[in-house]
Amino acid sequence: MAKIVLGVGASHSTLMNTHWEETTHKAEAERFRDALYATRERIAAARPDAVILLGSNHFRGFWLDLIPPFTLGVGECNASGESGTPAGPQQVDVPLAQHLAAEIVESGRFDLAFSARLQIDHGQSHAIQYLLAGLDVPIVPLVVNVFAPPLPTFKRSEELAVALGAAIESFPEDKRVVVIASGGLSHQLPWPDWRDPHGEDEDFMVRAWLDGRENWAGYDVRRRQIIRAAEAAISPEFDNRVLDLFTTGKAAEVADYSTSELEAAAGNGAQELRTWLMMAAIMNYIPAERIAYEAIPEWLTGMGVVVLDPAGLPAQ
Repeated sequence: MAKIVLGVGASHSTLMNTHWEETTHKAEAERFRDALYATRERIAAARPDAVILLGSNHFRGFWLDLIPPFTLGVGECNASGESGTPAGPQQVDVPLAQHLAAEIVESGRFDLAFSARLQIDHGQSHAIQYLLAGLDVPIVPLVVNVFAPPLPTFKRSEELAVALGAAIESFPEDKRVVVIASGGLSHQLPWPDWRDPHGEDEDFMVRAWLDGRENWAGYDVRRRQIIRAAEAAISPEFDNRVLDLFTTGKAAEVADYSTSELEAAAGNGAQELRTWLMMAAIMNYIPAERIAYEAIPEWLTGMGVVVLDPAGLPAQ
């Protein structure tokens, strides 16, 4: 039977790759990077046979022509490779992925979209780059829509996570599974609600999201310019409150947020916390260990890392 041996929540930012030298908060940046490397060692020590990788889409793997709330990769997986992140085919545990898709749908608990030729972006490949490098472990990618409203609710995300956890544990072969959630914490991206853009930059973004399937890279230069021109909107108070929920085993309270409440509190980028919530739900909301938190304005984001380790719990 499959066994879930570790959970990880980690922020991502491609500005780590593209603007490291321009980062003035260098000590904070180095502490966060070192925390990712330390967490990679924790993952390696857990000896995973597969990694469930929960992440978001930044309109380089999905476009507005089709946006499922949740999509499980069950076959080929290709990383888009933007901003120095991994590019090309990624190793997928296809038998586990197809088992999860079948179990979740057949259980009647959830109708889950799947893809046998999935393209992911840095919403997941950033974690592959920093948390899985050199480990030679296959992934099962699950892409969550957090940027193209209407978004799946936090409650619905939690419900899928519960079904996913049960499906993992029902896999008939011995397999050690690590669950990684990539994204968050507080940040505000200069991205419009695609249904109501205002001004040239927002119109451009929506065109890129609608028409980029065949030429997403052609939009990237201006996309990056718009992002680099944005002012940071980080809320350490919010981030520390959320991290406290994870470390005290109360992460289920994140499911109480509505989409609008979360954006008001922590920016549109904090919608990625759905992946952290799902990871914690799969781990039965055991208390987390806080590995790092740094507010890095040059990366626009509150950068955090937590680890949930069942082996570290007191014996029952």
